[in-house]
Amino acid sequence: RDSQQADTEHLSRWMRWRRTSSKSLKKALSEVKGLSSYLVLWRHDIHSIEGKFGTGIQSYFSFLRFLVLLNFIIFILMFSFVTLPTIISKYGIFNSTIAYISPKNIDDICTIYNPSGNKGLVYFYTYLKDLLSGTGFLEVTSLFYGYYSIDAVWISIMRYNLPLAYLLATFAYLALSFLWIIKRSVEGFKHNLVHDADPFQSYCNKIFAGWDFCITDPNAARLKHRSLQYELQMDLQEEKLKQKIAERGTKEKCHIYSLRILINIIVIAILLGCFYSIYRVTVFSQENSNVSIRNDTRTDLVNLLVQYLPSMVITLANFIGPLIFSFLIGFEDYTPAFEIKLTLLRCVFVRLANIGVLLFSLWSQISNCGSDKCKPCGYHYKLYPCWESDVGQEMYKLMIFDFIVILAVALFLDFPRKLLVTHCSWKLIQWFGHKEFEISDNVLEIIYGQTICWIGTFFSPLLPAIATIKYFIIFYVKKIVLIHTRKPAARPIRASSSNFFFLVVLLIGLLLAFIPLGVSIARIPSSKACGPFRNFNTSWEVIPDTILQFPTGLQQILFGMASEAFAVPFFVILCIIMFYVIALARAHKRVVEQLREQLVLESRDKMFLIRKIAEARR
Repeated sequence: RDSQQADTEHLSRWMRWRRTSSKSLKKALSEVKGLSSYLVLWRHDIHSIEGKFGTGIQSYFSFLRFLVLLNFIIFILMFSFVTLPTIISKYGIFNSTIAYISPKNIDDICTIYNPSGNKGLVYFYTYLKDLLSGTGFLEVTSLFYGYYSIDAVWISIMRYNLPLAYLLATFAYLALSFLWIIKRSVEGFKHNLVHDADPFQSYCNKIFAGWDFCITDPNAARLKHRSLQYELQMDLQEEKLKQKIAERGTKEKCHIYSLRILINIIVIAILLGCFYSIYRVTVFSQENSNVSIRNDTRTDLVNLLVQYLPSMVITLANFIGPLIFSFLIGFEDYTPAFEIKLTLLRCVFVRLANIGVLLFSLWSQISNCGSDKCKPCGYHYKLYPCWESDVGQEMYKLMIFDFIVILAVALFLDFPRKLLVTHCSWKLIQWFGHKEFEISDNVLEIIYGQTICWIGTFFSPLLPAIATIKYFIIFYVKKIVLIHTRKPAARPIRASSSNFFFLVVLLIGLLLAFIPLGVSIARIPSSKACGPFRNFNTSWEVIPDTILQFPTGLQQILFGMASEAFAVPFFVILCIIMFYVIALARAHKRVVEQLREQLVLESRDKMFLIRKIAEARR
């Protein structure tokens, strides 16, 4: 201490001020960080759930919170760069004006678009129907693609290129989602890797270093105690299953493997049946909804049911499929963590492929119309004058119907079952008992909805706002259902592996969303009667058209970066960097293993010396 004071005295005033300022800044940052932790969304609720039901269920609610924040940021992005400039220009705020460019080399028949907005006296039922289907008064609002039929916005002396901003905002929210998911996945992979590397070390960490001695509140201490209890219970359960697997004989192994093969055949048959049913129902709905538009004798209710038929069947498949898979997985005798992963993978094919089948059916109706129906415009302009808004309405209906189903299941299945089990003593009802909180089913629900949001945001820029509100309400619905109607899982789930796998499945949903968006942007001709890309053959053409307005030197650089002469060397360099990182990771892994072996040897040497000293004293 005296030497430190002597060193401080010899420092100059500048250095002493700098050191004092650095300490004060670090202290202030730590205090701000501590205070900001209290501003985290649902912090207390998630900690309470972790203590009562374990880290596995807590990981689901943390995952739900992540999607709320992600969708809110996507909404801010689309609203700031797409919706807000359009609203400002249409109402003439900040001396803004609208610039329209007359379509060139386009038949007049392609530019006819008469949205079915409500006019005159309208019944309340019509408003409700429009709210559910996205038609009528909603079709002409900023919710859908057709509203943004502006080529440029002049704010004072600045020209704002809305088509370019629309496309770049789409790329931005996809890139943001991808990078954010990758970042969280890497963090989860590190925790998962540490746990899988040495289970005994993880067990020792929980026993000797798992308690937080800074906890002073009795309620917080009770929650932490329950959390550690569930983690240890998870470890013991997995070790018990591993021991059971190791003790299996040849006959028992043959029986288990045969049963798993049979169950997988049943699962494949269910998946194929779901895919075929979705395809047939979607084609039927498209054909009959088009007929219903021309047939005045049909009632509005029948039209609404025909429009919602694909959404109903898709939701029914999404509801029944996971129930069957959750029932079958119990016979396959896997560990709890692997059960979640396998069930998730099976349900992913049902939910995400259903969206793909729906979009494929829509595109077949839009593009492959036969004869000369598509010749003037490149798409079926009579049935789909603004096909982007039609696709946006389908995504909107899927989002709304999925939300309605989640609420209906909570109100009309979970709570009545709880009341019957609690107040009715019949053996049949008591045999059903309280339902467990199935993590895989609930995670697939929100991943399915998020995939719809990623695909639909291009066709409905305000869809992320609906998704944010939807997930915000679902958090409280699921929390109430968990606390009052469900029971903890008989086999608790570890959060480290669950978090990582949830993000991997979410990443699969994002990558699958790239496919329909890429086809819509680069392949299918854009509508000539609505939207910001009316004057372009495809939405992608706005990029080269904008580059042609740059100086010649910059044009050559950008086109050179897009050529094969740049792409091939860039790919080779990326491969070299990737191989270097892989080699470096393997070297670090070997060093860690050597250090671990040295620690084991050191502990054995200490034990040997302790024994020798004890023997010498005797």
